Amino acid sequence: MKLENNEIKDTVLDLQPLTYIMERNGFVLAGQWDYERVTYDLKMNSPEKNITYYLRVSGYAIEGEVDSGKAVIKLLTPLLGKHYYPHGVEYGEEEGFPQNIIDKSERILSTINDQLKQFIEEEAK
Repeated sequence: MKLENNEIKDTVLDLQPLTYIMERNGFVLAGQWDYERVTYDLKMNSPEKNITYYLRVSGYAIEGEVDSGKAVIKLLTPLLGKHYYPHGVEYGEEEGFPQNIIDKSERILSTINDQLKQFIEEEAK
């Protein structure tokens, strides 16, 4: 499910401060990158049996390479996914996401958006 009620899409930021902000908010980058893409995931447990939700923020390098640690990243529209054990994560609108998970995701994205804006404003000074 695309989460479009935020201003994260098209935000441009250096990889290191972006990773710091994302990790500070519980997201994991781990080994989910290649030379030009990054994917940050936040795992949200569910009382439903064998169901886990993931909030995913991805981006791609518009300058540099991710593996060097020196890249400028442009973010894409955040996604909310539902993991079905053992099959994988589905991101479709028809997955029937609970409203509390959607609300929680939107609050987290709002916090991240505020932190990204604050960092960008401070860098511009």
